[in-house]
Amino acid sequence: MRYLIVGCGNVGMELARALTADGQIVIGTTTTPDRVPQVREVCADVAVLRGDDAAAVAAAAAGVDAVVVTVSPRLTRAVSPQLRAEEYAAALTATARSAAAAHDRVVLASSTSVYGRAADAVAPLDETAPTTDSADPSPVNFLAAERAVLASPRGAAVRLPDVYGHPRDLDYVRRVELAHSMMGGRVPFCPDALLYRIDYRDAALALRHVAEHGLAGVFNAVPDAQTPPTNAEVFSAITTAAGLPELTYRCQIEAPVVPISSARLRSTGFGFRHSTTPRP
Repeated sequence: MRYLIVGCGNVGMELARALTADGQIVIGTTTTPDRVPQVREVCADVAVLRGDDAAAVAAAAAGVDAVVVTVSPRLTRAVSPQLRAEEYAAALTATARSAAAAHDRVVLASSTSVYGRAADAVAPLDETAPTTDSADPSPVNFLAAERAVLASPRGAAVRLPDVYGHPRDLDYVRRVELAHSMMGGRVPFCPDALLYRIDYRDAALALRHVAEHGLAGVFNAVPDAQTPPTNAEVFSAITTAAGLPELTYRCQIEAPVVPISSARLRSTGFGFRHSTTPRP
């Protein structure tokens, strides 16, 4: 099969690497010309494009069997509320619309941020749970991206929690240190949200599973064997051990405070191989 992977970050590169190793033909994309040699190491071809360039995405998607969208907003471009909204819209909504216009088989890496706090929802949260009406750019644009992809009967959205584990990723200790040094110890998420996370390799495996099995619709890809601790429990343990002040939670980015279920995805034969539950 031939795949176009729009957005070759940590998850996209892992997916491309695995598909190529199994003899699939993969076209990868990057917005940075300097990254072409790196992407070419795991892809048969590379296209330098922005996801909001519909014509460029359509050209790259010509002749492929499926498009997998794994783009992520760049936090370095989201340093103010206005810029954050613009970056999320360009990276997520516009890219999904370009992909959906180019192909009827699109698999989107979405986010569990679409559930918001979900405090009043029936636990565990499955794919039928109501989504949030928060005005935050993350759920607003992930939901818009999902709508674009799911307009096709063959479209699929895979809702992922925090992705971790790549060698280039910052661990939680370093994240806390940066929160103090760069943000005055004020973080945008909520203290009582459950800290669900997925290893980047499992994230790539989930997207591949959905793509290769022809699955359509919405799937939670959240390691759900155990209910994780809250943000406050994990980060309080880190600040205490490091002798740092407690973080201040602004609760701008909401996440579920009740358990999430991935039973639908697991019922199709998928299993999490690498992910672990954080412990304070």
